[in-house]
Amino acid sequence: MQTAAQVLVALVALIHMYFLVLEMFLWDTPRGRKVFATTPEFSRQSAPMAANQGLYNGFMAAGLVWSLIAGDPVARPAQIFFLCCLVVAGVYGAATVSRKILLVQALPAAAALVLVLTAG
Repeated sequence: MQTAAQVLVALVALIHMYFLVLEMFLWDTPRGRKVFATTPEFSRQSAPMAANQGLYNGFMAAGLVWSLIAGDPVARPAQIFFLCCLVVAGVYGAATVSRKILLVQALPAAAALVLVLTAG
């Protein structure tokens, strides 16, 4: 169970690193516009906001990576903290922006959180 929890935490970190790249570097490109279903005008105007979101996702990924390499007693509480942050942000995003965020962000983080809590 512990190994599965760590693998899922790593997967969530990778997802958020991907979000960082999409939002910070690919937002105003055809790929970024396709992923987020935006127009060229909107993506150009909202690029600074998207870069800010990307940075947030990078910090979340960094926190999860840190939790994977940190030893006791830091690792598990750090995982719980960062995963809870992602679940809350995903639920808020789903309520205010798109329900898809619930599946893409909140669900993987919630699954990892359940594994971390039950493996501990």
